[in-house]
Amino acid sequence: MLSVLSYGRLVARAVLGGLSQTDGRDYSLITASYGFGKDFRKGILKKGMCYGDDACFIARHRTADVLGVADGVGGWRDYGVDPSQFSATLMKTCERLVKEGRFTPTYPVGILTSGYYELLQNKVPLLGSSTACIVVLDRRSHRLHTCNLGDSGFLVVREGEVVHRSDEQQHYFNTPFQLSIAPPGVEGVVLSDSSSFDVQLGDIILTASDGLFDNMPDYMILQELKKLKATNYDSILQTAQSIAKQAHDLAYDPNYMSPFAQFACDNGLNVRGGKPDDITVLLSIVAEYTD
Repeated sequence: MLSVLSYGRLVARAVLGGLSQTDGRDYSLITASYGFGKDFRKGILKKGMCYGDDACFIARHRTADVLGVADGVGGWRDYGVDPSQFSATLMKTCERLVKEGRFTPTYPVGILTSGYYELLQNKVPLLGSSTACIVVLDRRSHRLHTCNLGDSGFLVVREGEVVHRSDEQQHYFNTPFQLSIAPPGVEGVVLSDSSSFDVQLGDIILTASDGLFDNMPDYMILQELKKLKATNYDSILQTAQSIAKQAHDLAYDPNYMSPFAQFACDNGLNVRGGKPDDITVLLSIVAEYTD
């Protein structure tokens, strides 16, 4: 038999669950971005929504808020190709598709697929490849729909704990899945990990390239997020800057056992230190939608 206290808890949960399901308010994301190009120490920092070979976008439509991060694969430089052109063009194309309303909020992989195939049809050949992560908040249903390819990704944080995250996709160590436009005769397909998740007001969504996750474990990220005391844009930007700067500093620390170094050791390699890389951070808070 249930105790009075246990019964009361069950009733409270049922009531709260019913309220959340009948919440008629629209939700939205308040988002700020910050990042570093890997060559920052040399004084090279790209402006706008590109940090080194990373690129990102933040877009709104009447039904949804959409975020994207892509990490251009640096190995293309060995073939005389600028890796940042692929990731930047892919993200700009996805952003345009969202702003034009040419997407379905429940199907973020459609945004990525459409953007990718537009690149394939480009009259001017654009060689390259990148990882990619798309996050869509459906304002009315309060559900987060995501797709992720490779080792960029996202975290959903609620009351100081990670309650949902993307799965990293790798062929093997340090070789993530990626979208690619290769020379003629080599076909490419879009394979991604997709998920849907209910969000609540006040949830924090951190979307980032692998330059963050390879240098900062979850507990460090959560420590920085605890400093976020307000939901306004300036506070979110300040926290995004703090996270990106800490990851950048750790990337150049030769004595630090980074998540990347730990993963390398787990794969039989003798590696220590941070991983110098481009770093992109998109930090969002779920809030009530206002015009």
